[in-house]
Amino acid sequence: MELDRRRVLRAEVWLVLGVSLGASAVYAAVSLIAKLTASKPLSQQHATLNPSQAPGRPWLDLSYQLLGIFFALVPALLAVHLLNRDADSTGSVWARLGIDRHKPVFDLTAGAVLAAVIGLPGLGLYLLARAIGINATVVPAALPHAWWAIPVLVLAAVQNAVLEEVVVVGYLLTRLRQLGWPTVTAVATSALLRGSYHLYQGFGAFVGNAVMGVVFALFFLRTKRVAPLIVAHTILDVVSFVGYALLASRLPFLR
Repeated sequence: MELDRRRVLRAEVWLVLGVSLGASAVYAAVSLIAKLTASKPLSQQHATLNPSQAPGRPWLDLSYQLLGIFFALVPALLAVHLLNRDADSTGSVWARLGIDRHKPVFDLTAGAVLAAVIGLPGLGLYLLARAIGINATVVPAALPHAWWAIPVLVLAAVQNAVLEEVVVVGYLLTRLRQLGWPTVTAVATSALLRGSYHLYQGFGAFVGNAVMGVVFALFFLRTKRVAPLIVAHTILDVVSFVGYALLASRLPFLR
């Protein structure tokens, strides 16, 4: 029976990753290969994170943006649903993942601290990687100048944070530990997955996000809370997306 359960859990993990960030990792690797084999160097290419989906048609563009954000959250909800079906677990799945309202001050404070610890060195690593030619120029936002651009960027930041932290940290680490993986191997797998679906930006993004993945995974294993990770990731992406949209024209080093 235990062997059958392990087989089911392994298949479940592959399927969840296959419809979410595992698929993103494969596409990111192919995108990096395309960039490396292009006619111009990687450092002279761009990776756009939030492009317009319908240039010149703002209402249609808004519709595409909101649909994309909504459906990107479905794998995270699927992961939570599957964890909730565990027969040997007690209590709310949201409490087990640490996505509840029991520690709001801790979640917000720890999230802000994590964002500062990750964000400033991360920006330095990105600039260094771009300078030495191992990273593309990242364009965090390329939406039209419409009233809904900033709110959509904020929603996109929240969506990224929820999807990645629920799937790559809360869900994946829980399942890998249930499968009997050593902590070091589980943390490394989570971190490498996080780095791999950022490969489309270049090698600097891979390294930076893998390091972030180690920090986030260890934090979750210690605190059993995903909420601070969602807060931290949201802050990082809001600063990146909205900051770029507002300041890129004034700060040439960002372009």
